[in-house]
Amino acid sequence: MFAVIETGGKQYKVSVGETVRVETIEAEVGAEVVLERVLLAHNGSEARIGSPLVEGAKVTAKVKAHGRGKKVIAQKHRRRKQYMRRRGHRQNYTDVEILTIQA
Repeated sequence: MFAVIETGGKQYKVSVGETVRVETIEAEVGAEVVLERVLLAHNGSEARIGSPLVEGAKVTAKVKAHGRGKKVIAQKHRRRKQYMRRRGHRQNYTDVEILTIQA
């Protein structure tokens, strides 16, 4: 069984027992969160596709950790003009473990 969920403006294909790194979720470590934006639910023989969401479907997940990703460097440069700008960015994330999928 798997589901396609949407959180943080991105879509993730998840299954039970899997750990997924998603955009930051405002919850304490160890807390359970319910993700109700389910776009597709598949139970092995039948798929339910939402338009845009599957009614009554939800995914329960447990927050494992919060963190920050690797640094990404954005650099601008204009040749022969003595211009160079460097800027770094680290994106926040939350690791969640998928507990149940209710379709």
